[in-house]
Parts: sequence; structure tokens; C-alpha cells
Amino acid sequence: MPLPNPAAEHRIPANAENRYEVRRADLPLSCPMPGMSLWNSHPKVYLPIEAEGHAKCPYCGAEYVLVA
Repeated sequence: MPLPNPAAEHRIPANAENRYEVRRADLPLSCPMPGMSLWNSHPKVYLPIEAEGHAKCPYCGAEYVLVA
């Protein structure tokens, strides 16, 4: 029986959803976000979300919404 991997439990699937909610603590916002598996993703890009409250990744089309 394999031992549990605490780091794997906190992973966010990269490019698995079309919409992600983020908080100010997540800024500066990048796609993929920290905690996402990078091996199956695209190069990291920073997204300007502060002014509009939403941003869309030019690589994968993921939409990010800034919530309170």
C-alpha cells in the first residue's frame, strides 16, 4: 500500500476547468497557478486581474474571477 503524499493532495489540476475563482491572496495571478501540475500545462503567464476583476489565459482559455 503506497504512503499518502500530502503534496499531491493539495494539487490543483491544470487546464481541467474553464473557470477558477481566485482571491487577493493568490495575487499576482499566473496561469498555471502555483499548486497546479506543470508537466501537462503551458508556459507560465501572468494575468492582470486587479483592474477588471477577471482575466482569461491566452494559452488555455481558462477564465479567472477575483472574488472577495
